[in-house]
Amino acid sequence: MSEEVRLMKGNEAIAEAAIRCGCDGYFGYPITPQSEILETLMALKPWETTGMVVLQAESEVSSINMVYGGAGCGKKVMTSSSSPGFSLMQEGMSYLAGANIPALVVNVMRGGPGLGTIQPSQADYFQTVKGGGHGDYSQITLAPSSVQEMADFTVLGFELAFKYNIVCMILSDGLIGQMMEKVVLPPYTPRRTEEEIRKQCPWASLGKPANRKRNVITSLELEPGPMEAINISLQDKYRKIEANEVRFEETEMEDAEYMFMAFGSSARICQKAVELARAEGLKVGLLRPITLFPFPTKQIKNQLSHVKGILSVELNAGQMVEDIRLAVEGKVPVEHFGRTGGIVPTPEEVVEALKQKIVK
Repeated sequence: MSEEVRLMKGNEAIAEAAIRCGCDGYFGYPITPQSEILETLMALKPWETTGMVVLQAESEVSSINMVYGGAGCGKKVMTSSSSPGFSLMQEGMSYLAGANIPALVVNVMRGGPGLGTIQPSQADYFQTVKGGGHGDYSQITLAPSSVQEMADFTVLGFELAFKYNIVCMILSDGLIGQMMEKVVLPPYTPRRTEEEIRKQCPWASLGKPANRKRNVITSLELEPGPMEAINISLQDKYRKIEANEVRFEETEMEDAEYMFMAFGSSARICQKAVELARAEGLKVGLLRPITLFPFPTKQIKNQLSHVKGILSVELNAGQMVEDIRLAVEGKVPVEHFGRTGGIVPTPEEVVEALKQKIVK
């Protein structure tokens, strides 16, 4: 079968990929700059073709709790929002983590704090990667830097969510969500039957069969001993994910003396900045984290034998830079360069920041 290629926005690619990978339900609320996800799903009417449910909830609080209910039944369900709306979902995110159930959540970031701006930002890194809700929990976080990856990571996100019974985040921004690129769409995957769901998700709450106990989905445990055991099991799961699911991309790192680190749209800017810096005789490379959790700590350490300094380029006041510094342990200088308020830096600005902050 030949590939199906389309020109579309990043948000539209997520919607198309969700339908094609057998998603059972989307529950969301419109907010710029991610509204096209819901709008595209409503326009495509997948309930008439694949049976996928698409519902605009009355709020982000409602949508994340609808996801909680659907995910508790073993269904492939998802939601999406942008920064202020994602903040409203944090209690539900913690419930999903505590109940050990899989779901896909998309955050197309915008500038803040507060209502802020509808322009792109990467200032939700702390909230997303560290687990913005209450309690000790983590969530797999994929950071796409192209429209193609918006589609690819929708498929991958569901795969990882069900592999580990965990929430998987796609952390994008308004630049990737709104830009248009050529996309190779994934093939159609049939939605699972109830029998297949029972086999894949024996924990799911699907009513009481005659031969077994009813499953109850909850994150509540009143006794401290059992609650600690739950937390220990969660941390064991996160360590397993850290050992097996790190994803990253390297550009011109073989002989690099200086390194950019950036994710998402910032990484696209840094790719050009690498070219400009090398044209000036600076041996610069780029390490792009694709998973922000698990973070590529070992891959950063592997560069320290030949890298003299690292510049973290982010559309924020400095967040990922803290994780880089923890990985480096003071062995080389690590500095941050970023713009806020929705301003996107040029590759020339990034190179100049490298020369001022690192090369000197």
